[in-house]
Amino acid sequence: MKEINETQYEKMAIQWFPGHMTKARRMIGEDLKLVDAVCELLDARIPQSSRNPDIDSLTAGKPRLVVMNRCDLADPELTARWRAFFRSQGLAVLETDAKTGTGIKRFPQAVRALLRDKLAELEARGQGNRPLRVMILGIPNVGKSTFINRLAGRKAAVAGDRPGVTRGKQWITIDNSLLLLDTPGILWPRFESQEVGEALALTNAIKAEVVDRETLAANFMLRLRATRPEVLAARYKFQPAADLDGFGLLEEAGRKRGFLISGGEVDTERMANVLLNEYHEGRLGRLTLETPPEVSP
Repeated sequence: MKEINETQYEKMAIQWFPGHMTKARRMIGEDLKLVDAVCELLDARIPQSSRNPDIDSLTAGKPRLVVMNRCDLADPELTARWRAFFRSQGLAVLETDAKTGTGIKRFPQAVRALLRDKLAELEARGQGNRPLRVMILGIPNVGKSTFINRLAGRKAAVAGDRPGVTRGKQWITIDNSLLLLDTPGILWPRFESQEVGEALALTNAIKAEVVDRETLAANFMLRLRATRPEVLAARYKFQPAADLDGFGLLEEAGRKRGFLISGGEVDTERMANVLLNEYHEGRLGRLTLETPPEVSP
């Protein structure tokens, strides 16, 4: 992403204090000994920001499959680049969209490929019929429950969009060869940058109550002008002028939509909600907010 002019980019306080997640983290650490592998679900629109930085250390030594979920909402070219990046880090990768079912049927095969050595070991010990056990990890609202329910073909996991809701252990049988262990979505106590916090807010990983939605939307306008100005032109019917700050862009979009209140003033709060909701619903097109590091040949 191009650098955004700091004189236009509004600093935004993102207050997030997930104290109860310490318990969830401890539970996950204890349960790792029960599983053969870990599946880490990411949001394909924000593959870096949706990775809990604690996962690497927490799951060290366990085979890991990265699932980039919501790929139907992400830029296909950038998804391919993220896939290459994760594979360069030694991780197996699968792209899915749990809502539509895209890629879901490839998951059992991906797990068996990841654990081919484990399968050979079980076979040698006469335990070839023992199901593989996989822990499903991910930040809140990344689609874990929908993903599990799609795999199971039934409502097997408790779904919800309330970040940080902690619940007990849930083992879900997919078939005779695969068991999944669902876990609570966990975030981390402090975001390393405002950009990470905003990416999580834009994709609903953290809820609107902890951010100022107008500031979030104004800063999102700046991101779009810097990276995908054609989206603003196509969806909101205006060319994003270089001399406008984020709130000016929000106001211009609101004016084009006819969101006027008394005195001809633009209702920027309404426009902010429309912009954020339309992004979340995929109406702005397939947008990925993060670019992966370059992979060496």
